[in-house]
Amino acid sequence: MAGLEGYDVYRGRPNRSWEAGETSQRYYGREVIRPLDIPVIHPLAEDNPPVVDDDIAVSKYVGLGCGLASLITGNLLIHPFVVLRRQCQVNPGATKYHLMPITLVPVIIRLHQTQGINTLWKGIGSVLLVRGMTLAVEDLISKVTPWQKKIDACHGSLKGFGQHVLLKCISIGIVTPFYSASLVETVQSEIASECPGILDVFRDGAIRLLDVCNKGRLIPIYALVPPTIVYGVSKYLFTLIVKGVTNRIMHVRHKHLQEARGAYSKDLLSESVVQDIEMHSILVSVCAADIVFYPFETVIHRLHLQGTRTIIDNLDTGKSVTPLLTGYSSAVDCYRTIISTEGPLGLYKGFGALVLQFAVHFMVLRATKWLLTELGAMLMPKPKPTKPQRSPYYDEI
Repeated sequence: MAGLEGYDVYRGRPNRSWEAGETSQRYYGREVIRPLDIPVIHPLAEDNPPVVDDDIAVSKYVGLGCGLASLITGNLLIHPFVVLRRQCQVNPGATKYHLMPITLVPVIIRLHQTQGINTLWKGIGSVLLVRGMTLAVEDLISKVTPWQKKIDACHGSLKGFGQHVLLKCISIGIVTPFYSASLVETVQSEIASECPGILDVFRDGAIRLLDVCNKGRLIPIYALVPPTIVYGVSKYLFTLIVKGVTNRIMHVRHKHLQEARGAYSKDLLSESVVQDIEMHSILVSVCAADIVFYPFETVIHRLHLQGTRTIIDNLDTGKSVTPLLTGYSSAVDCYRTIISTEGPLGLYKGFGALVLQFAVHFMVLRATKWLLTELGAMLMPKPKPTKPQRSPYYDEI
């Protein structure tokens, strides 16, 4: 254009040399250096992520370890207290009811002094066999029928729940004769009876099943099955209800604790939290069911042992034995006789052993959880501290 030959014409945004990858350019005879890119470093964002995975793994193993410890405790470690409880329950002539745990301590010492340390572990093999037999029967019934072995009471159908209860009734009825034989082995005195074999529970249970004639005061097995089923199923349903309520309360309590901290943590419903809640809800439900149904258990055990000619340890002294001589005609007659001759507290004979059982179970779980948590903290690798990288910009200045 005329008159503009000596001027530069602006033709849009100039191409900056540093955008093209050049480190410098000349502007009116002077060298211009572009600013260097300074990397943005976030040390908190560069923490070692596997540490979080390690925390989750440790929590998972702690939950599994506590579940295994609870299983071992419930089947093995508390057996001595089961023996003490049953011996107190079935003895109608006992003057000491042992309602408090402290009264059982001298008795346990005397039993160990007179009969040895194994005296409170009698019948443990038969108890485990009967429990295994119950699980096997339930599994077999669930496979040959559409009935479910396990059911969610909150989300299952009413028909499915009824079939599940029917499965429990049949399995308890089938195992009842063998339960009677196992009960005899757990309460009979070792110094006045022969030591039973491991598989004798099946032989004695079969004999009790086939012996339908009423001999003496022995109650036939067909008369024992109905009250045993009512007791077992009622206790099972009560356990399910208490477990569900306890589980819900613990979930709500955990949620409120998170709200009190200001925000929900990402492990609100993690596997470790769910395992911990499940374990505690099971323990609470079992404890509540044993306490509520303790009088009914006393009645059922006395009916099963009537007429079996069983000789038990006398827990009034811990040094002698006594025979079981009762003459109940039914569960109602047994209940009324206990109330009239032994008083209402006669239904709770040996309750102190149940308290000791719960205390030991709880302490084992707490000790196991603490030990596994400490071991996990010691074995878990610590995150390495990351140093912020030095920018090359400062080296060039």
